[in-house]
Amino acid sequence: MRKTGLAGDDVITTAAGDLLVVPPGLAHAFGAHRGSAAEALIVITPGIERFDYFRHVVRLRAGTEPREILLALQDQFDTHFVESAAWHDARTS
Repeated sequence: MRKTGLAGDDVITTAAGDLLVVPPGLAHAFGAHRGSAAEALIVITPGIERFDYFRHVVRLRAGTEPREILLALQDQFDTHFVESAAWHDARTS
């Protein structure tokens, strides 16, 4: 299982068992490489209730909920979408 992570402007490829720590306030993202699955354990401290956020993400990925719903909930879940040229380039190459 290979995964790609974004921490600030750095795109990092990880393998099973690797640990990626993202400091507070740093833009970040994660995803499996094309054609593969990935599992991630996400620990957020100090945490706020985000279980519903990930439920929305699952529905978005399944195509049963539009992206606009997550965009409207950014402040509630303290999760804000930003553009990243580094992430876009890594995911499209």
